[in-house]
Amino acid sequence: MASQSSAAVISAASAVAARGESHPDSKKPIGSVRFQPLRLSFSSYSKSGNTSSRICAVTKPNDAETLSSSSVDMSLSPRVQSLKPSKTMAITDLAATLAQSGVPIIRLAAGEPDFDTPKVVAEAGINAIREGFTRYSLNAGITELREAICRKLKEENGLSYAPDQILVSNGAKQSILQAVLAVCSPGDEVIIPAPYWVSYTEQARLADATPVIIPTKISDNFLLDPKDLESKLTEKSRLLILCSPSNPTGSVYPKSLLEEIARIIAKHPRLMVISDEIYEHIIYAPATHTSFASLPDMYERTMTINGFSKAFAMTGWRLGYLAGPKHIVAACSKLQGQVTSGASSISQKAGVAALGLGKAGGETVAEMVKAYRERRDFLVKSLGAIEGVKISEPQGAFYLFIDFSAYYGSKAEGFGLISDSSSLALYFLDKFQVAMVPGDAFGDDSCIRISYATSLDVLRAAVEKITKALKPLRATISV
Repeated sequence: MASQSSAAVISAASAVAARGESHPDSKKPIGSVRFQPLRLSFSSYSKSGNTSSRICAVTKPNDAETLSSSSVDMSLSPRVQSLKPSKTMAITDLAATLAQSGVPIIRLAAGEPDFDTPKVVAEAGINAIREGFTRYSLNAGITELREAICRKLKEENGLSYAPDQILVSNGAKQSILQAVLAVCSPGDEVIIPAPYWVSYTEQARLADATPVIIPTKISDNFLLDPKDLESKLTEKSRLLILCSPSNPTGSVYPKSLLEEIARIIAKHPRLMVISDEIYEHIIYAPATHTSFASLPDMYERTMTINGFSKAFAMTGWRLGYLAGPKHIVAACSKLQGQVTSGASSISQKAGVAALGLGKAGGETVAEMVKAYRERRDFLVKSLGAIEGVKISEPQGAFYLFIDFSAYYGSKAEGFGLISDSSSLALYFLDKFQVAMVPGDAFGDDSCIRISYATSLDVLRAAVEKITKALKPLRATISV
C-alpha cells in the first residue's frame, strides 16, 4: 500500500538522521557543501512502480555494515534501539539531499530563524576569540552570563534566582534532558500534552520513565484542559512538561489557565514541572507570556528552560539554560560535568551581549517578531481559505500546525493513497517540492507543521504549491 511505503520511507530517513549525519547549511550554495546522500528511495510508493526521478538517493554502506557478522558484536543497546529518531531532522536531511541533487526544494521543516545573529552579539563572540577567551569555562557557565540570566529572569519574569540556581548548557535541549534525568526514576510518569515537541517523549524514555500523552483539540487552540490533566495524574506522576509559546502549535497559555493547572499540581506532592520557555520573546500581542515558576507555590516545583537559539537567531551557537531549585540544578550540573562539561566560552560571551540588547531583546528582536507576525498573517489568511483546511491561529513562535485530515483517504495520481500525515507530507515533498513535518511526529496525525521562519517570497511560492497539490485531491473525496 502507498501509505505503508510512505511511512517506511520516513522511518528510513529517520534512521539516517539518528546516525547524526550532517546536512547542508540552508544559507550556503549546495555546491559548496560536502554532503553524503541518504540511503533513500521513494520508488516503493510510486503508484506505477517507477522510481521518482526527483527522489532517489543512495549511499555506500557504513563501515560497520561491511564487517563480517562473525568478526565482532556490533549490536546496539536496548535503550538506544528503543528511541524514535526525530522526524524533523529526517525531513530536514531529506530535503537537503534533494536540494543537493539540484531539486528546488521549499524548506518549511526546520525550526530555525532565517535571520542572522544580531551583529553586536556576533561581534562579542568574535572578540572573545580575538582576546583569547577560548578555554574551558566553569561547568555551570561563566559567572558573568549566569548573573545576566538572573537579572533577566528578575526583570522580565518576576523570578529571583542566585547564580548557583542557573546552569548554562549546550542548548535548551540538553537542559531539558538533564532535568528529566535528574528528577525521574524508572517507572515514573512524565505528563506531556499533545501536540508536543518531538524530543520530550524520547527524553522521558531515556530516563526509564513512561510518557503519558494528553491530547488537546484544535478547537481549544491546542491548550491543555485542566480536567484532562487531573484525570491522568497518579501516584506515579513525576513531571509535567509545558511549552508556551508552543512548538509545534504556536499556542500561548494565558495566565488564568496556567493558574488552574497550578492549583491541580499543588495537590500532588511528587509532581514537578518543566516549563519550556524558549519561544518566550516570539509572541504576538495581545498574547503575553507568563513564567510558570512565577505562579503561587510553583517556584520550588518548576525547572524553567530557556535559551538563545530562537529569539536571538543563535541556533548554531548552542546555548541554553536551566533555572530552578538549587539541589536540582546541582544534580543537573553533575550530569553535565560527566557528559559535555561547560558550554562554549565563545558562545557564552555572545549570550551576555544578547541579554544586553534590552528587555525582550530590544528593537533587534522586535523587528524579527514583526516579520514573523506578517508571515503568520499571510499564511493564516491564504491557507485558511483552502477548502477543508483547519487552522488555529498561533499566538507565538513561528509555526503553523494545520489540520489537513479532510484530505486523508484521497488518491493522488502517480503517488497513491493519502492516508495520514506522513503520506501527505511525502506527497507535498515528492510531487510539489515542499518540505514540511508530518504531525504524527508531534503526537497528532491530523496535522502537518509548517515553519514560517523564512521569507514572504518563499512562503508565497509554498502556498501556491500547496494549493495546487490539494486541488486534484478534492476531486477524489468529499471535503
